[in-house]
Amino acid sequence: MPPLRLLIFSTLFPNAEQPNHGVFVENRLRHLLATGEATAIVVAPVPYFPSRAAAFGDWSRYARAPRRETRHGVAVHHPRFPAIPRVGMSLAPALLYRASLPLVRHLAGDFDVIDAHYLYPDGVAAIRLGAALGKPVVLTARGSDVTQLPDFARPRRLIRDAIGRAAGLVAVSSALRDRLIELGAPPGRTLTLRNGVDADMFAPVDRARARAALGVSGPVLLSVGGLIERKRHDRTIAALRLLPDCTLLIAGEGPLRARLEAQIAEAGLSGRARLLGPVAHGRLPEVYGAADAMVLASEREGWANVLLEAMACGTPVVASNIPGNPEVVRAPEAGVIVADNTPEGIAASVRALLAAPPARAATRAYAERFGWAETSQGQLALFRAVLAAS
Repeated sequence: MPPLRLLIFSTLFPNAEQPNHGVFVENRLRHLLATGEATAIVVAPVPYFPSRAAAFGDWSRYARAPRRETRHGVAVHHPRFPAIPRVGMSLAPALLYRASLPLVRHLAGDFDVIDAHYLYPDGVAAIRLGAALGKPVVLTARGSDVTQLPDFARPRRLIRDAIGRAAGLVAVSSALRDRLIELGAPPGRTLTLRNGVDADMFAPVDRARARAALGVSGPVLLSVGGLIERKRHDRTIAALRLLPDCTLLIAGEGPLRARLEAQIAEAGLSGRARLLGPVAHGRLPEVYGAADAMVLASEREGWANVLLEAMACGTPVVASNIPGNPEVVRAPEAGVIVADNTPEGIAASVRALLAAPPARAATRAYAERFGWAETSQGQLALFRAVLAAS
């Protein structure tokens, strides 16, 4: 049987300037390709910006992103699309479609199925690309594309239309699958294919050495994620005030850095809370391995990859009680789900976990049950069924 030929379409994909951006999409693809049963081309559009000057922050990084690169042996194209402030939410699918169509049409002879990630605007644009080229489209929902964006009238209408026209639908958690079905997805064409963890990459390290490298001792808490509102790092920092023996490390970058730094200073936590900035994906095991617990205080997630990554490194987690997280944290050796998503609730859960921590080997063994093989086989079966039906 010849390999499946896929076009991966998403603005959520790493590039040389933003190596951690959408790395979960790249990870799923890498494990699928490792089966030897599929090939792929990636079209990962980035917003257009005219200046490469560093003074413009993330916008200049878009300008510096290459037009084409090879990542892990896969050709990745980065066409530019206009991202217009204020009106961007309404126009984004059309702008993304028009900017990507010439390239995707040029590549049309090299793929049979479009595999698109994130329903809006990416999925909506992908459905239009598929219609223009006569190619079936599979959509993967990943979080706020079904939990938040449908609260807005135009995105909701376009998302529901895309759902109805997709040849296949994937959700990364059962909670997201339920939400997709509420939006009109046919249950028989809507699968749950969770994210996995690379247990070879994320593995226990020499803990004493990892802690020494970071200059920490005593009980150490870690948060990993973008410095954005929904990650609620502010809650974890507030909880630290109630945990006088603990140190908190936060790995990530984003627009809230200055606000979080100010919160740390105002709370008198400068000696116990530290923002590490962006940490390369390959260096995360050292950071996870230094911690006694990984805290995720998010108010929304699809399937939080950081939970399994921490566990695979032997570090149990304290995770907010939101849809998706209880599907990951299902046993004492994994960690605990916070009963009350407040600083007080987080602090209480941290105390409970540190008072009776699971063996790190048991936490690691729990994570090993969540490899990528099952997800990759589910994808292959889905794509083959889609091609057979088309």
